[in-house]
Amino acid sequence: MSDNGSMFTAGSVKLTKLLEDAAEGQLQLPDFQRSWVWDEERIRSLLASISRGFPVGAVMTLGTGGSVSFKPRVLEGAPPTVDPPSSLLLDGQQRLTSLYQVLVRGKAIRTVTPRKQRVTRWFYIDIPTALDPKRDRDEAIVIVPESKKITSNFGKTTELDLSSQDYEIENMMFPASELLSWNTWQTAFIQKHTGKEDFAERFAELTRFHDQVVQSFIGYLVPVIALDKATSKEAVCTVFEKVNTGGKALDAFELITAMYAAEGYELRKDWIGADKQPGRQNRLENIFKMPSSPRGVLAGVSNTDFFQAVSLFHTQDLRKSAESQGASGKDLPQVSVTRSTLLNLPLAAYLKYEKLVEDGFTRAAKFLVNHRIYRVADLPYQSQVVPLAAILADLQDDFENPSIAKKVSEWYWCGVFGELYGSTTESRIARDFLQVLAWARGGPEPTTVHDATVRADRLLSMRTRQSAAYKGVNALLMDIGAQDFRKGQDFSNTIFFEENVDIHHIFPKAWCKKQAIAPARYDSILNKSPLSARTNRKIGGDAPSAYLSRLLAEVTPQGEQQRERLRERLSSHALDPDLLWADDFDGFMEDRQRRLAKLIEKATGKSVIYPDTDLPSEDFVVDDDDA
Repeated sequence: MSDNGSMFTAGSVKLTKLLEDAAEGQLQLPDFQRSWVWDEERIRSLLASISRGFPVGAVMTLGTGGSVSFKPRVLEGAPPTVDPPSSLLLDGQQRLTSLYQVLVRGKAIRTVTPRKQRVTRWFYIDIPTALDPKRDRDEAIVIVPESKKITSNFGKTTELDLSSQDYEIENMMFPASELLSWNTWQTAFIQKHTGKEDFAERFAELTRFHDQVVQSFIGYLVPVIALDKATSKEAVCTVFEKVNTGGKALDAFELITAMYAAEGYELRKDWIGADKQPGRQNRLENIFKMPSSPRGVLAGVSNTDFFQAVSLFHTQDLRKSAESQGASGKDLPQVSVTRSTLLNLPLAAYLKYEKLVEDGFTRAAKFLVNHRIYRVADLPYQSQVVPLAAILADLQDDFENPSIAKKVSEWYWCGVFGELYGSTTESRIARDFLQVLAWARGGPEPTTVHDATVRADRLLSMRTRQSAAYKGVNALLMDIGAQDFRKGQDFSNTIFFEENVDIHHIFPKAWCKKQAIAPARYDSILNKSPLSARTNRKIGGDAPSAYLSRLLAEVTPQGEQQRERLRERLSSHALDPDLLWADDFDGFMEDRQRRLAKLIEKATGKSVIYPDTDLPSEDFVVDDDDA
């Protein structure tokens, strides 16, 4: 810690000192930092800013030797070293690496154009342009190819040749790679121009260039925030996110990756894959993914989600161990998925539970698909997948017990229709992991099940996919065997994607508008159901009685059973066919509210609460902000 008790110090360090430390390996990067990616125009702008003494942002370093142990690597272009660094560069890599490449390395720089085309470049400063107060300093930074020649006419005409030091001096083009070793180029300039008529004039110009431009680089001070080596892992992560100026937030996974790398484990390879071998992320994304679907139901599972599930098992182990030693109450370690917990997850714990947790996510995918949730876009809550995967991983084959499966299913739908996983989910994830497992094995009802309440009038205000409960109703309708109006198919995984099934209006929007029905009513989930794209086109914008007459002609088999067959298909969507044939919108909405409420009651095992009136007024509005 610093003398004043703070975990960091803030001051200014000469740019030359930072570059010297990078060259000697005293200042390195933690291995989680992404590769150097700046393009030539950003480098030009950086050089122009420093040449005028303009601020280009602070850098942040972390002292080594503390509890936060990262695998280090040298800045790109710096010589390799076996010696450990004294500090790590957490923020400022792109700027400092760009300056190291240009000012220290002495070689052509491999960079990219703004269009991401790979190129090799040298950077020069046009001395007369740099000294002209009427010219923009960016214009003075000249970028040339590796050959140091700028040509035109398909290479036939040389516009600028800087391929030798004599040519550089003749054209008054100062190489940026010599900015920190000024005397060498100045001596060559004097030797070349001594005795010439314009020597005094040109030497005076060179001197002004040194004072106004070169000295800006030599004396440039960089604001440095230096984190003490005693800084905790969570503090490193938090401070980085607050101060980071590079545009890339540092997440827990990146920190854990770097810490595991210090122990010789390549976590990124495990998650992303390498050598054409897919990693865990790819395996999860492709579980139950149909060829016609770009993303599977687990495509939204992040590395942090995976670590949270591992953390549930690890912290449960710590809790059980403390219990066995007689601890109780507040003395027991908490089962937790907070960032602090993730950052302190030992590699041994990850290796112990990684396969079990992946199996849990596989089981979670099967659970979701069995409940007719096929796409990540239709997943009510991404965050609820974490405890679901951990619970199923722990239960293993016990989940085949119908009574246990029923409890897990009820818990899941209570979370969805109680809309309890919308925010601040870390404590609920941990609590549900413990309580649902206990409930499945004969313990008390979980808090999520107890807390879940559903009002019947909430069904009217579910109008967009942002609502988890809206997505839940859609899944329940398919789960009870809803059949396509036109073809009578239920919505299996294959049919869902082949027929481009989605949720559509039952009383068409165009017809509702003509009847002056408010959007707040006709856009409700009460007026929607899963249908194939072709059926939806058949429905068009006509009254239900009109489109049902058209659909009736396509129902097979023909004859007396036609109307009854269509009626069965309509009824499978939890609606009254007679109200559709009668074009009775108000009666339909009231009836369907009761039918969908019963579906939710069966799924959750909880009674739906009815207000004094069955349906709210047309101006009843609830924002669907609970995704």
